[in-house]
Amino acid sequence: MSSSTASALDLRGRTLIARMNNVPFSRWHMKPRVIMGSATFFDAFDALSLAFVLPVLKGLWDLSVGQVGLLISIGYIGQFIGALFFGSLAEKIGRVKSAMFSIGLMSVMAIGCMLSGNYEWLLVCRFIQGIGVGGEVPVAAVYISELSPTKARGRFFMLYEMIFPIGLMVTGQLGAWLVPSYGWKSMFLVGGVPGIVIAILVLFLPESPRWLISRGRHDEAERLIEQLEASTPKRVNPEPEPVDALAAPAPRADWRELFSRVYRHRTFIVWTLWFCSYLVANGLNNWLPTLYRTVYNLDLTVALRTASLTNVMQVVATLACALLVDHLGRRKWAGFTYAGGAACFIAVALLGTDSVVRVACFATLAYALVGSTNALLYLYTPEIYPTRMRASATGLATAWLRLGSSAGPVLVANLVGFGGLPSVFIAFGLICGVALGVSFFMIETRGRKLEEIAP
Repeated sequence: MSSSTASALDLRGRTLIARMNNVPFSRWHMKPRVIMGSATFFDAFDALSLAFVLPVLKGLWDLSVGQVGLLISIGYIGQFIGALFFGSLAEKIGRVKSAMFSIGLMSVMAIGCMLSGNYEWLLVCRFIQGIGVGGEVPVAAVYISELSPTKARGRFFMLYEMIFPIGLMVTGQLGAWLVPSYGWKSMFLVGGVPGIVIAILVLFLPESPRWLISRGRHDEAERLIEQLEASTPKRVNPEPEPVDALAAPAPRADWRELFSRVYRHRTFIVWTLWFCSYLVANGLNNWLPTLYRTVYNLDLTVALRTASLTNVMQVVATLACALLVDHLGRRKWAGFTYAGGAACFIAVALLGTDSVVRVACFATLAYALVGSTNALLYLYTPEIYPTRMRASATGLATAWLRLGSSAGPVLVANLVGFGGLPSVFIAFGLICGVALGVSFFMIETRGRKLEEIAP
């Protein structure tokens, strides 16, 4: 290809992106957000379903604390692999196909978990299911981010991302009803069958125009952008934005660019935040039902409903984030929630863990605060990387989520055994403190075009 042809393609790509940025939220955006949001809902359901099954399986299969910790952690190890694999796959075959394969895998393996008759088979099925679970959320987050209008992108994305904590909340409420009434297998059945249907629907979604442009498929991208423009007569700017204001597309990147001068600072920050946030959140979330049942001797239904309050409050906190994030900014919200989470954990450790009401109140509030920033990280991470490596970079960043999530349940199991519950909350408070310090170095992305943030 001649340099003049390549230059023309670059100019055309920048023009298409300028047209896309000039269209506000419209009905064209609704279908992808609803269908991909449904997939994210069942991703959350499948991720948390085991927590509400474990109080039954622990007695039914006479599981040790170590076996419970391994069963929780093995899913996160699978998610680590899935985040890396499907993030990389999304750069090669597109966001939509990669999401479809990951959703299909996690849903089929939910049925496999239901059919498991012993600990060993459930361990294997949960690991494979984790690969699909780990791939869906980062790819979906990148896809929605690339479709989001620049103006109020934070609110648009966070209202979509609320589907995940809503999924966790519904999992808690259904788990508290389904498991005592219909047995533990019902949780996996409910998570599996609808997911298979959604995987088929995802395949019919439009591909990300930004990804198509990055691959040189300008004709396909233009057809989609024409559909977007036809969905509303409104425009962000009456006059089209000059294409010279946009950065020219750079050569395709590999993983080493994450550590280049421009991106290494961002990379280390988000990796640390993902690890710390999810070590705390999933360490707490997966163990609370079992702790309420075994340490405080609550009735099974009461234990499950008390644990589910964390997810109800997370929805409230995430909604607040969605409404405020474009005003306060990403960095201020993260700093506020990490500080609040650290204060709650240290307070309950100092006041004592003898009261289940005290533990439930402080743990629920801390989880809600940190959980809202967990959702925020899905907005922030795709924003700070360019289209050419957005999915793989987000997948690699969320792999640290999986490492933290895998370490969290094991950490809780060991701390409960050696130092009791106060040591768990002190550790979580210190980890939130580390995240708070790191969050001060986040770059602010609100109101800025993706191409401007990440050249």
